[in-house]
Amino acid sequence: MINPFIKNKKLLLIYFLLWIFIAAAQSLILLFIVDMPFGYSIADGIVFNGLYAFVGLSFWYMVNFNSLDNYPAYKIILNHIASAAIITAFWLGASYFILSNIIDDGNYLTMLNDSLIWRSIAGIMFYVIIISVDYVLIYYNNFHDKLLKEAELRTLVKETELKSLKYQINPHFIFNSLNSVASLTLSDPGKAREMTIKLSSFLRGTLSRNENRTNSLKEELENSRLYLDIEKVRFGDKFDYVEECDEDCRGGEVPAMLLQPLFENAIKHGVYESVEKVTIKLKCKRENGFLKISLENNYDPEAVPRKGEGIGLKNIKNRLKLFYDNENLISTDKSGGIFRVNIYIPEK
Repeated sequence: MINPFIKNKKLLLIYFLLWIFIAAAQSLILLFIVDMPFGYSIADGIVFNGLYAFVGLSFWYMVNFNSLDNYPAYKIILNHIASAAIITAFWLGASYFILSNIIDDGNYLTMLNDSLIWRSIAGIMFYVIIISVDYVLIYYNNFHDKLLKEAELRTLVKETELKSLKYQINPHFIFNSLNSVASLTLSDPGKAREMTIKLSSFLRGTLSRNENRTNSLKEELENSRLYLDIEKVRFGDKFDYVEECDEDCRGGEVPAMLLQPLFENAIKHGVYESVEKVTIKLKCKRENGFLKISLENNYDPEAVPRKGEGIGLKNIKNRLKLFYDNENLISTDKSGGIFRVNIYIPEK
């Protein structure tokens, strides 16, 4: 792991500014309290603190090595006690050697010898403070990396779930359509050809959009009309489709293949089960910051409901939750012989 004090110029600048402040404070103490000459005080502050500043940069590697992943806590503490003693001794020895060769003054050397104890304490304090900061930085970096990895994992899981839900779209109508084509080839070859072309166009459009996260509402409606055209060949005049969509709604972005399960649901539980003609009506308008899409169809209350896999509306609810992190974007209403589904797409 790269030393953050070396990697980050701003952090390195702050580090050295702090040491300059400490060196200035020490020089002022020696100048005004200990009554040392100005030059001696400045030299003392620069040598002692400048040397420790550069030595302190290497503590990062020591801290990185002495992590809880490598050693138990007691061993780390023992390692740092030994390191603090060795580094403090080296720091005092090197500083003493440099200053004693620069300053040939008995009074200063006496003061230097008498102050070795408190300088030793200061050196250990510096060591504790620096390694504490290093451990905090390591923890922060690891925590930040963990958050990034978790975010990437959540995104990957969400993408996988979305694709899985999108591919769950009920394929039964394809099998039914193929069976219808097979029947029509004998009774009405023209309709069989028409249905084959429409089915081909629908599947081509579905496959081309399957990799998209979102489509415009206009594209979704075009694809849905192809699906209804295919079902129209199967069911003839058993249903009508009415579309009441405000023009400014057509450019709105919606999750890809969102409407397909709605129309399948209307065909399966409305048209298929009813002996009367069914009207499937889609409405779309902007409402309170949402793109409101409503699909309704009449149904036969006396009909025995068909059993299904329960994918349609549940699929839509799960996809909307994944897309918009909101569980309340779909509602259903069943009254007066009308089944209605309302979907609310948050607008950007």
